[in-house]
Amino acid sequence: QVQLVESGGGLVQAGGSLRLSCAASGLTFSRYAMGWFRQAPGKEREFVTAITRSGSSTFYADSVEGRFTISRDNAKITVYLQMNSLKPEDTAVYYCAASIRPPATGWGRNDMDYWGKGTLVTVSS
Repeated sequence: QVQLVESGGGLVQAGGSLRLSCAASGLTFSRYAMGWFRQAPGKEREFVTAITRSGSSTFYADSVEGRFTISRDNAKITVYLQMNSLKPEDTAVYYCAASIRPPATGWGRNDMDYWGKGTLVTVSS
């Protein structure tokens, strides 16, 4: 059974940093591209960032480019999201997701095969 378990969420002041982790099990981690999505209250779930199987390429939403960094450790079967210069509009539940057939461009929810349950990030102003 595939499990993706996020951790590291919490309350932080604007301008602060958080590091999210996503531990995977039940899948051959190195065969999957990994991504982070987020869903704010009353809004659709949106793409944040993704990383290829080897970690050689990364993709970012315009809203987080330059502030967030995705990385992965295939030996530890974990993907990370370093979030710096956080803004109140970054407040959301952050979801980790895995894709066996990642798109060339335009990451969307339908491209992902497995999802975690999410971790809440709250940024206060």
